Amino acid sequence: MALRTIRTEGDPVLSKVCRPVREITPRIRTLVDDMLETMYDAGGVGLAAPQVGILKRVVVIDVGEGPIVLINPEILEADGEQTGDEGCLSVPGMAGKVTRPMHVKVKAQDLDMNEQILEGEELLARAFCHELDHLEGKLYTSLVEGELHEVNYDDEDGEEEE
Repeated sequence: MALRTIRTEGDPVLSKVCRPVREITPRIRTLVDDMLETMYDAGGVGLAAPQVGILKRVVVIDVGEGPIVLINPEILEADGEQTGDEGCLSVPGMAGKVTRPMHVKVKAQDLDMNEQILEGEELLARAFCHELDHLEGKLYTSLVEGELHEVNYDDEDGEEEE
């Protein structure tokens, strides 16, 4: 496993539509392992392949309940509404208010190319939508209501300061 460089806003790869994964190769498995390591190292809850410069439909998410790997994900259903601050590893140190569905159902393949159906509410629903947007070349900044603002963290406990 290795840390990969996270591409930041302005990098052209972040505005491109990703290609489907046709088969799980050793390179795809390495990509997933590297993405998980990179996401955890950066303190994120999700990472999409284009954020590390790979235009493949691969997403990793962990909202605190263990890693989720999505290959070729698509949203089947979305309902409800939640509005809250959202940030992105590709837009470091910034956040903005975004409205997303409260509940999302996603279809994707796992690392054995078996179809899986996952459902998420609140943060997981937000993460599904956010990461799948990356696969379409879309950053959350295009959905921000109002202005982006800086996120300040207290050095001692990592909690966001008011």
